[in-house]
Amino acid sequence: MNIPPGQDHLAYCTNIHPAESWEETLAVLKTDVLAVRDRVLRSASPVTPPRRFGIGLRLSARAATELLAGPHLSGFKSWLAAENCYIFTINGFPYGAFHGTRVKEDVYRPDWTTGERLAYTNTLFTILSKLVPDGTEGSVSTLPGSFKAFEADEAGIFANLEACARHIESLAVQTDRDLHLGLEPEPLGHFENTEETLAFFARLLAQADDPELIRRRIGINYDTCHFALEFDQCASSLDAFRSAGLRISKVHLSSALSFNPADPNTLDAITAFDEPTYLHQVITRGKDGHLARFTDLPDFLSPLNSVRPSPNPPGEGRIHFHIPLYADPAAPLSSTKQHVLDLLAYRRTHPGFCSHFEIETYTWGVLPEALQLPVVDQIAQEYAWTMEHL
Repeated sequence: MNIPPGQDHLAYCTNIHPAESWEETLAVLKTDVLAVRDRVLRSASPVTPPRRFGIGLRLSARAATELLAGPHLSGFKSWLAAENCYIFTINGFPYGAFHGTRVKEDVYRPDWTTGERLAYTNTLFTILSKLVPDGTEGSVSTLPGSFKAFEADEAGIFANLEACARHIESLAVQTDRDLHLGLEPEPLGHFENTEETLAFFARLLAQADDPELIRRRIGINYDTCHFALEFDQCASSLDAFRSAGLRISKVHLSSALSFNPADPNTLDAITAFDEPTYLHQVITRGKDGHLARFTDLPDFLSPLNSVRPSPNPPGEGRIHFHIPLYADPAAPLSSTKQHVLDLLAYRRTHPGFCSHFEIETYTWGVLPEALQLPVVDQIAQEYAWTMEHL
């Protein structure tokens, strides 16, 4: 939905709901999403005409292909209009199954070295170009090229991103829409923090046939959970990207889990977050600023790690486990909520730096019981928290 000063858009990402086919996706939209809409619009300040509800759509590769088949897309457009909803952004990071199965590093497959990732993303933009309203930007978020452990061929990533930029440009011209792709830095991704993101884009632009096309159509999906995990400072990172002429395509509003490694109760507390579906990278920072990275929470919890002597014991640890924006985990745990607050403060002092904002706490199904609420209640509370702090 539109949020002050009026040209920005806020949604929550429907990747929180299990759905892989188009039929399943539409069923979720008709039930959970409309229930969230009703709750949020009832609590929002009255406006005339009634405020439209923006949807942050997640489509798997299967659902995207099915949506383009037959009359599904035209029927979906009619449904959106009838329900006072609109699409302005799509999450194109998870290609396949995202719930109820082992995802882990497979969320990066297929990566941007492959034709499958290019074709999927192009399909998402084809769909988006037909759905985004007049006068509204359209964005798709995607992975940061690949996963570090895959040792991906960067030349292949560059070639496919350039091909995608040309496809986006063609659709943008045809439909008179400002469309753009946001690469989402993530811990242990091909690029993961401010420094690596700047370096990646510098290399991409240096070899591009048309650097301005890249700048126009490909930018950064800034996830507050991910940059907090890297111990990067929000304002400094955003200033650096903008100074380099890089577009902030979309912002993901999300928090990570934070903990004090020196607390004797910490290991028991964080073990509750060790679950088999998603990759929960851990980064610790020593008192001298040195960062230590662990691919997944079990790697950090390994007895071999806990008994290894360290001349620089960590002063803080952070876990890639998205927790609700409003949540305050019980001690000895905490959250990186301050990074979200810093982002919202940056928006107040730099209006227009980005127009797409998306709540993205997709871990509802694996949250420990102490943090669980019914899913509609959780999302509605995240909206309320966000609107309060805008």
